[in-house]
Amino acid sequence: MKEGPDIARIAALIGDPARANMLTALMSGKALTVSELAEEAGVTIQTASSHLSKLDEGGLLRPRKQGRHKYFSLAGDEVAQVLEGLMGLAAGAGHLRRRTGPKDTELRRARVCYNHLAGDMGTQLFDSLIARGFLTADAEELLLTDAGADFVAQFEIDLDDLRRKRTPLCRECLDWSERRSHLAGSLGRAFLARFEELAWATRDPKTRVVVFSRAGAKEFEQLFGGV
Repeated sequence: MKEGPDIARIAALIGDPARANMLTALMSGKALTVSELAEEAGVTIQTASSHLSKLDEGGLLRPRKQGRHKYFSLAGDEVAQVLEGLMGLAAGAGHLRRRTGPKDTELRRARVCYNHLAGDMGTQLFDSLIARGFLTADAEELLLTDAGADFVAQFEIDLDDLRRKRTPLCRECLDWSERRSHLAGSLGRAFLARFEELAWATRDPKTRVVVFSRAGAKEFEQLFGGV
């Protein structure tokens, strides 16, 4: 055996089609029940339970019980980042599902990537923050500048609270549809939450789509457009 991390085990867990469908469903950021995940995967509840047990043992899920129901969510940001990266790799290699519909365009425009904004509007947000010097990126990490901190405060995001969290403040996440970066980390989560607080956007409860109102899209464009 070669020494080091066993990527084959993680790849095998993700590689099963039913488990891949479950993990993709959890990219919405919502915790789902066994029956809901069974429906997403197109398998029986018994089969879904077996798959979920394997994903839990592999460290990819976080189960929790509430009342009679057991809910599952992704174990954390790192799992979501790996899944989004794999989606980008699959899309770049031409491995796309043929079943498209009205939601496909909406998913590409704006969607939830676990807990932050992805799609065209997600990369637009990221590009705007970089272009205006609010974020700086090097080979090692993504940093919020002093000017960026001022902008975040003016947007009424509590930066001190974010810095107290264990999650990295800023992180790049490769967008599968745009194949460019969008903003993850606690700041990425805070921006999406702020858009929702301002009633600029809402999440479609049945999909990963983020729906911007006409007024919200206009405000977003004024603040983050023109890059």
